[in-house]
Amino acid sequence: MWYVSTRGIAPRVNFEGALFSGYAPDGGLFMPEELPQLDRETLCQWSTLSYPGLVKELCALFIGSELIPKDDLNDLIDRAFSRFRHREVVHLSRLRNGLNVLELWHGVTYAFKDLSLSCTAQFLQYFLEKREKHVTVVVGTSGDTGSAAIESVQGAKNVDIIVLLPKGHCTKIQELQMTTVLKENVHVFGVEGNSDELDEPIKTVFADVAFVKKHNLMSLNSINWSRVLVQMAHHFFAYFQCTPSLDTHPLPLVEVVVPTGAAGNLAAGYIAQKIGLPIRLVVAVNRNDIIHRTVQQGDFSLSEAVKSTLASAMDIQVPYNMERVFWLLSGCDSQVTGALMEQFERTQSVNLPKELHSKLSEVVTSASVSDEAITQTMGRCWDENQYLLCPHSAVAVNYHYQQMDRQQPSTPRCCLAPASAAKFPEAVLAAGLTPETPAEIVALEHKETRCTPMRRGDNWTLMLQDTIEDLSRRWRGHALNTSQ
Repeated sequence: MWYVSTRGIAPRVNFEGALFSGYAPDGGLFMPEELPQLDRETLCQWSTLSYPGLVKELCALFIGSELIPKDDLNDLIDRAFSRFRHREVVHLSRLRNGLNVLELWHGVTYAFKDLSLSCTAQFLQYFLEKREKHVTVVVGTSGDTGSAAIESVQGAKNVDIIVLLPKGHCTKIQELQMTTVLKENVHVFGVEGNSDELDEPIKTVFADVAFVKKHNLMSLNSINWSRVLVQMAHHFFAYFQCTPSLDTHPLPLVEVVVPTGAAGNLAAGYIAQKIGLPIRLVVAVNRNDIIHRTVQQGDFSLSEAVKSTLASAMDIQVPYNMERVFWLLSGCDSQVTGALMEQFERTQSVNLPKELHSKLSEVVTSASVSDEAITQTMGRCWDENQYLLCPHSAVAVNYHYQQMDRQQPSTPRCCLAPASAAKFPEAVLAAGLTPETPAEIVALEHKETRCTPMRRGDNWTLMLQDTIEDLSRRWRGHALNTSQ
């Protein structure tokens, strides 16, 4: 299986190349050169699989056994999911009035990112051990990515991780999940700034190609292909759990409601649909509504500023993964996609060509949800089911309630739930409800923390470069010692 850039200039790479690159060298995102097609028989066979079983099948399809033999791959994925709290790994809660909530948050940090990052980290370590190499992962986070990335690689001998978090802009729980991991390969910085400001030194460091190469730097944010690949399994599992039957011709449709910021789960869903899964996609966003405006009007343009909402992990201006969706919609036309994205990067505003917009609105429905609607949805779900939703999950469930109240005859519908309400006690209180805090989260309050401040007036880029250089020196020393 080969991967090409959505902008068509970078040379093609295999899965290992895509895994270690993040962005392609031409600024595009990696996508499979050819998409396999799943027939009805395969779908019927897969329908009885567990969530980890689906991840294994999808990864085997998109990685190739010449890179990771099937037995090794199965072991890596079992290891990735070994710390999940739920025996199914991902669980569907069937609630009143046809509300299906797919809980993607049973990992260590109580958020969906644990699913894809735990697998991605296993793939990284597999290749690094084979090649006797070391990488330094640099992550800027607004909350969930940092803690999930730390948990996925903590204690790994071939990986160091540096995380920059925006001091005072994450929830207290999110911050503690990062600062209480005291493993030697984890390095956390608390930046006196917001998540856009802390991205600047990271961008500067990654723009220095020679430095990146010399120190084997990589990122693990939602543009990494391996994360999108694992996220395809959410959609397959949702479909098989919610489809009424697999005996009809054609197979019945299931609607999947995807709450999103950077559009990773949306890109995963659209690829799942392209390879043969009969789902209809609904994308649900908060007041940061660039994806909603793109679907409705073809208006792919930045707002004045990021709006702070209760669904804070989706407070994102630039939905990077839409580039993958545009590329697929344009018939894998890298010239169209490249021109579109370069214009967007230059002017921060693009009107989609008519044909592209009409294709997009055929394959995706969209909704944008206010903070008031989020808290109302959380309240209603509690009243009807005694079930607490996190604010991001409420963005998806709000769409379900809207459809139900209009008494639309509907296909079965599944709402993806990206995080546990336990991570967002502030939002639960805002909805007039009582937070339920698991013991592991309460225990964070009493743990020792470690976090290096990056203060206003400090040279953040220099601090980051110095840390990276220091880690490289340490690894070289370690490699020398072990080889002697």
